[in-house]
Amino acid sequence: MPIQVGTDAAGTRRTLKVGDQSIAYYSIKAAEEAGLGDFSRLPAALKVVLENMLRFEDGKTVTLDDVKAFSDWAKAGGKGDRELAYRPARVLMQDFTGVPAVVDLAAMRDGIVGLGGDAQKINPLAPVDLVIDHSVMIDEFGNPRAFQMNVDREYERNMERYVFLKWGQKAFDNFRVVPPGTGICHQVNLEYLAQTVWTDKDQNGEEVAYPDTLVGTDSHTTMVNGAAVLGWGVGGIEAEAAMLGQPISMLIPEVVGFKLTGEMMEGTTGTDLVLKVVEMLRAHGVVGKFVEFYGPGLDNLPLAQRATIANMAPEYGATCGFFPIDGETLRYLTQTGRDKDRVALVEAYAKENGFWRGPDYDPVYSSTLELDMGTIVPAISGPKRPQDYIALDKAAPAFGEFIKGIREGQDVPAKDEVRWEGEGGAPEPTDIPGDEGRHKRGYVSTEDGAYQLHDGSIVIASITSCTNTSNPYVMIGAGLVAKKAREKGLTRKPWVKTSLAPGSQVVSEYLEAAGLQEDLDAIGFNLVGYGCTTCIGNSGPLEAPISKAINDYDLVGVSVLSGNRNFEGRISPDVRANYLASPPLVVAYALVGDMNVDIANDPLGTDPDGNPVYLKDIWPTNAEIAELVEKTVTREAFQAKYADVFKGDEKWQGVETTDSETYDWPPESTYIQNPPYFQGMGPEPGVISDIEGARVLAVLGDMVTTDHISPAGSFKPDTPAGKYLTERGVAQRDFNSYGSRRGNHEVMMRGTFANIRIRNEMLDGVEGGFTKGPDGEQTTIFDAAMAHQEAGTPLVIFGGEQYGAGSSRDWAAKGTNLLGVKAVIAESFERIHRSNLVGMGVIPFEFTNGDTRKTLGLTGEETVSISGLSGDLKPRSVVKAKIESPDGTVREIDLLCRIDTGIEIEYIEHGGVLHYVLRNLAKG
Repeated sequence: MPIQVGTDAAGTRRTLKVGDQSIAYYSIKAAEEAGLGDFSRLPAALKVVLENMLRFEDGKTVTLDDVKAFSDWAKAGGKGDRELAYRPARVLMQDFTGVPAVVDLAAMRDGIVGLGGDAQKINPLAPVDLVIDHSVMIDEFGNPRAFQMNVDREYERNMERYVFLKWGQKAFDNFRVVPPGTGICHQVNLEYLAQTVWTDKDQNGEEVAYPDTLVGTDSHTTMVNGAAVLGWGVGGIEAEAAMLGQPISMLIPEVVGFKLTGEMMEGTTGTDLVLKVVEMLRAHGVVGKFVEFYGPGLDNLPLAQRATIANMAPEYGATCGFFPIDGETLRYLTQTGRDKDRVALVEAYAKENGFWRGPDYDPVYSSTLELDMGTIVPAISGPKRPQDYIALDKAAPAFGEFIKGIREGQDVPAKDEVRWEGEGGAPEPTDIPGDEGRHKRGYVSTEDGAYQLHDGSIVIASITSCTNTSNPYVMIGAGLVAKKAREKGLTRKPWVKTSLAPGSQVVSEYLEAAGLQEDLDAIGFNLVGYGCTTCIGNSGPLEAPISKAINDYDLVGVSVLSGNRNFEGRISPDVRANYLASPPLVVAYALVGDMNVDIANDPLGTDPDGNPVYLKDIWPTNAEIAELVEKTVTREAFQAKYADVFKGDEKWQGVETTDSETYDWPPESTYIQNPPYFQGMGPEPGVISDIEGARVLAVLGDMVTTDHISPAGSFKPDTPAGKYLTERGVAQRDFNSYGSRRGNHEVMMRGTFANIRIRNEMLDGVEGGFTKGPDGEQTTIFDAAMAHQEAGTPLVIFGGEQYGAGSSRDWAAKGTNLLGVKAVIAESFERIHRSNLVGMGVIPFEFTNGDTRKTLGLTGEETVSISGLSGDLKPRSVVKAKIESPDGTVREIDLLCRIDTGIEIEYIEHGGVLHYVLRNLAKG
């Protein structure tokens, strides 16, 4: 499908010569010469959006006034509020979010046929790549069989989904699937798919060069900004609209400049740096903003480290964390196997069109902050949020304070009072560093022996996630720590579930080439699969005796992972404290198996001669790491591993599917079901109505994440989702996870607001997906919502600050919609979830005038009515809400309606963005 460029009314199209090649491009310098403004000091990240306006300017959707607005932005010191219609070059998906997106596209084909339209109009217009990376679960670990057994189990669990995705690959144009076992989507994107400068033919058949841009159905799509590719996460519904030619509506963002100086000190890693960056930017406040990194420190920062920082943009709250094109960008593109002509084009285009970061790079920013990388120290973050930064030497006492907060007022048995239920004699009670009598203990007997577990026992240590496994410096570092630990006679503690899940096969290639995989295997970090695993909640079950001991004794188990997310209830149902750490530190923590140990200063163990072994004794030097990276991370390795990236193994090639224009929905499937969104839909939109007499489904606190709203991990038989599957003959071992069931709305509705750690303030101290039903009795949120729906009662949700933080999880909005929630009223929203709510026809509102759920004393017993929505509603209007208490007291407050743009008002009128697109395609 050729790119449909605009009319170029300002005459900004030029020709660029690169070697023997001549290629068209849209010139920012020409726009200045045409009198459209001064763009010389725009940040590179914003120039990417400006070029998009020049290329698609058609006098209607994009106008010359949109182009001029960028000059006004710079004159105003980095401020502007113009609404833009932005079109990314491509879309990236992973299977957890991609399956429901393809389900929606299949349902839209049915829907357009129902409206009398052509099914072939439902086809991606932009290239779409879906990488299957979220399905592998760590059932087997710590042995050479782990990888193959986990792959086999993955296919057993997910064959229905894979058949469906293969159908989609055949049925839809511009849609490719990267098979299971290849890598994590963001790492595949960074190492192979991304080009930094994209090329395509326009509608006239002429080749055009332009910045590589994308949106992705995963919040960590931002990782590729490390390679100067502007991209961010959106919900699946927004991505689907973009695929179908709908521009993404956005305001010109503020751009925060983050100046890096100095260079990393001996013994520190890119992970330590990004955790400090997350802490600083969360404190600065960057929600809804671009962050661009600049300064002389970039000269000392390899692209793999930049990608780590860009990856965690959702954790610091920004739309993206962008690094401009420079010499390091070119080096990385060359090293990872990109075509030499493409690398030459990237350099020529960047220098010609003002995207190059040279020594004189000095843009206008909306605000700035600065960090000397020489001040970075080893660190971790946790136990609940990525921004909870802790210097490594403060980690053990901080954990002690966390336990103190949990155990305050509880009766904690002394170590000699804890019962023993295993065979034989009880193990000798062991001391806990910094205990002071507040840590709970328990005993467990496994095949590895009998031992004590207690608050702080590390039961999961996982090298996982795109954030760090894309970085050879920390992966080689982890291998060297394992090698030195092995030489000192150290190994993992028997209660620690260890795993290694790289983001691409290239990682295995260089670990093998460096001779380090054998050392990792020796201490339990065997390859378990290529995928997100622990970071997305696919940590798999703990050994049964360990899980039982944690739950019987009410222990606070701990996970340490090299990921980007450690929200409550995400990693494992048996783990209450989760810490993010660099891969080398994950290995070190597996050796001690206890969060109470100060690994920065205390011994990790003893060598065969009884001498203490400290972290410094097994930590590699920067020179050791750099030498191995230089030797083993080669261009040839990347070219070999990505040569047949879409082919897959024999298992994938053996997946059979049908050739059909529309999908033949299998009625008995518990994975894939035709969603109800478009069934019975008429050709015309409705109108936005006031909300009358709504009841409260939940009152939630601050930092309620999309993991709280729509969990991705495992669930039990007594949950609504578990009961649904059990009634259909699915055994518990085959439940899989919420994430894998996202193609079935019946499961996902039942999983909405069902996180085991969510706390509904309508109930006193209760954790999990519960609320009060219409009769005032405690029940599940799903059952209460269905009862209200049957009575025709609309519902609202109340929340606190940063509502919807975390993953770009469209099911957090879809589930909210299907439960009958008409409005979410919170103190503030994270960017993606607010957009997703609007995209599903749910209206987000923010409190004003200092009102909060707490100042209003909300109990959830109230009835809520919101007026001012019908008629001529304008973006970001202030409307009235009446809150009536059971005693008849009525309070009237002002709410800010967070329908932010004109096109979003149309989305709400249609019932959602996909309904809007579908009706327009049917008419066209």
